Formats: sequence, structure tokens, C-alpha cells
Amino acid sequence: MSQEPYASAKRVFWIVDNGSSHRGQTAIDHLTSTFPNAVMVHTPVHASWTNQVEIFFSIVQRKVVSPNDFTDLGEIRDRLRAFEDRYNATAQPFQWKFTTSDLDDLLARLDRHTADHPEESSVALAA
Repeated sequence: MSQEPYASAKRVFWIVDNGSSHRGQTAIDHLTSTFPNAVMVHTPVHASWTNQVEIFFSIVQRKVVSPNDFTDLGEIRDRLRAFEDRYNATAQPFQWKFTTSDLDDLLARLDRHTADHPEESSVALAA
């Protein structure tokens, strides 16, 4: 943030998930007080599918770590390295299947839910 082009930018958006190290108003306030041109934007809660790293970790969890039947740390290391080699040899870009029509349907369902449950519709926005 102290180097160009960030130092002189009007605004720099920091896109973060809801991890404990940068969750909540305290994290937003700390970032803004340290870098006044920084704007922290949190990804939606329970939207890990929007984060490529989370997708990869989910794959590792399902294909490597579960079930947790390891006898020692060496076995975990070996299994993770074997998976890494195979994944790197066969990986392809994710094919997103969530279309604009899917988004329209989801937003309509959320609107219906909000209308049916107005007490759940308040949202706190972070500056």
C-alpha cells in the first residue's frame, strides 16, 4: 500500500473472506486507519464457492484428508504430495455452471424469502 500505484490511488479494494484475522468492524477500522484509501470488502458468508482457494481446499478435504485414518504425520505428507502430483498433472480450469439465469432465480427466491420473513432481512454494511 505504500508503493505505487496503491499509495496514490483514490481507493484500493481489499477483497477478503470472513476469516477470523480480518472479520468484523475492528478489522475494517484497523485497515482504514492504517491506509485511509483502503476499502475492505468481505465475500458473502457461506459463499466459499466464489473463492478458488476454498474450492481447492474443499477438494483436498474430500479426496485426501477424509476419512482421517492416518497413522502418523508422514502418511499425511505422503498422501498430500501424491495428490499434489496427480492434481497438477490433470487439473483443468473450473467450469462455472452458475449462469445469469441461475442468479436471477436465486435473487427472486431471496426476495420471496425476505418478504415472508422481514425480521431476517436486516443486513449490516461495512464502510
